[in-house]
Amino acid sequence: MATTVEFLRDYGVDLRGNGQKRWPDEVKAQIVAESLKPGVTVNAVAARYGLRANHLSEWRGRARDGKLVLPAMEDDGFCFASLVLSEGNAPSLPVRSGQPGKPEAQPLGSIEIALGQVTIRLDGAATATRIAEIVRALGPSP
Repeated sequence: MATTVEFLRDYGVDLRGNGQKRWPDEVKAQIVAESLKPGVTVNAVAARYGLRANHLSEWRGRARDGKLVLPAMEDDGFCFASLVLSEGNAPSLPVRSGQPGKPEAQPLGSIEIALGQVTIRLDGAATATRIAEIVRALGPSP
């Protein structure tokens, strides 16, 4: 049976001489995803990986803020997501002078992706690629 140190090193965790651990983002994301499963507690998951519950809570906050992309669920099927547009938030897109018909890109306010109890807020300047990564990581809605 592997020791805790061997187990963590196998996951790519950098163990320093003073006892500190440096967790790769992919491992953090896996642990956060595990902590979000129904019936699982932050304390139980933190104890399983030998880390403090407040660190795991911080990682969960990073995931909520879109700074940590969670892995996709096993079922990679496609589904539709509802889109809600707030009244009065649609900016008018001015046309560039000398180029009729080509609107000038204006940053939107903010983008919210809500799934159950998790809400991810992104700056309106977020790229479509980044939004797609987050939506894929959220997986299909229940």
